[in-house]
Amino acid sequence: MSTLRYGVIGCGMMGQEHLRNIALLPDAEVAAIHEPDAAMRAAASALAPGARLAASLADVVTDPGVDCLLIASPNDCHLPQLEEIARLRALPVLVEKPLFTDPADAGRLAALRAGYGAPIWVAMEYRYMPPVARLLAGAEAATGGVRMLSIREHRFPFLTKVGDWNRFNARTGGTLVEKCCHFFDLMRLVAGPRRPLRVMASGGQAVNHLDEVYEGRRSDIWDHAYVIVEFEEGFRAMLELCMFAEGSTYQEEISAVGAAGKIECLVPGPGRFWPDHLGPAPVPRVIVSPRDRSGAVTIDVPVEAALLAAGDHNGATYHQHMGFRDLCLGRRSAAEVGMLDGWWAVALGMAAQEAAARGVVVDLGARDYAPPV
Repeated sequence: MSTLRYGVIGCGMMGQEHLRNIALLPDAEVAAIHEPDAAMRAAASALAPGARLAASLADVVTDPGVDCLLIASPNDCHLPQLEEIARLRALPVLVEKPLFTDPADAGRLAALRAGYGAPIWVAMEYRYMPPVARLLAGAEAATGGVRMLSIREHRFPFLTKVGDWNRFNARTGGTLVEKCCHFFDLMRLVAGPRRPLRVMASGGQAVNHLDEVYEGRRSDIWDHAYVIVEFEEGFRAMLELCMFAEGSTYQEEISAVGAAGKIECLVPGPGRFWPDHLGPAPVPRVIVSPRDRSGAVTIDVPVEAALLAAGDHNGATYHQHMGFRDLCLGRRSAAEVGMLDGWWAVALGMAAQEAAARGVVVDLGARDYAPPV
């Protein structure tokens, strides 16, 4: 094929970010869109004026002019929609995180993974942020082998979404799934073959959403947490999340440490939230600090202005789509972030939710957190 034609399912805030990034891809276009909400549908149509507005998911999937699919619907829709696609026409899919929201769905995922006839790529944008990618690429050399990983995200509260679906654990999977599956994915990526063993956590609702009530239901989504994950061979990873810290200069600060030294990256939040009176937004950075105290080296990792303007993820969505595009065009053999990666990211988030809610250490082996095969 000369042009990759996307069918898009769900065009809310994140779906529209995908539309802006697809528009930047070489030889790619959006052929069809299904979005139930009228306002979001109109916004999506303005971003992709050549796309046909489809009446249903099935209308998109069975369109012969569609080569691949993007799912950017609310979290609890992802797995049912993948199952419907599997029944209709197995096309390559880029599905937004999280892959699923209910701990009881492991069997459904196993069946989908075994029977789906095309690649499924789970959208884990944080892997593709240029400063994070630079850290991942340089971690082994800088540290001599990572032994400790620390991730801190200090950011703005959850934004308003259609139907307020992101205010409830039942639809999102909980904050440690909805927001933090990205970070558990990064932990596993750095840990390599070392398997996660135990999860400890503390979290809750401290500042945000305390008085929010929607159709008689009070919001139960958390706004802060600490999580520690222990892996095999003594590798340890920690997450600190605060969603009432939008005054921070950098939104994500990630540090990896080993016997030879430390490498860290500093990632600013979305540029559209940076106050004009503070001048230019901060530049992403990577800092390498050798243990021999020869001196830290700071490397600026600027992101192209067009990529920053296309979304809130520091250019990551574009780079992710380039990989997915190569997969669809046969230039790579498998999804870089497959269903097993998506499953583990959610499973660790669910274990962290349980650990914090019950005040326990979740032993992944004792709880049979074996991945679906």
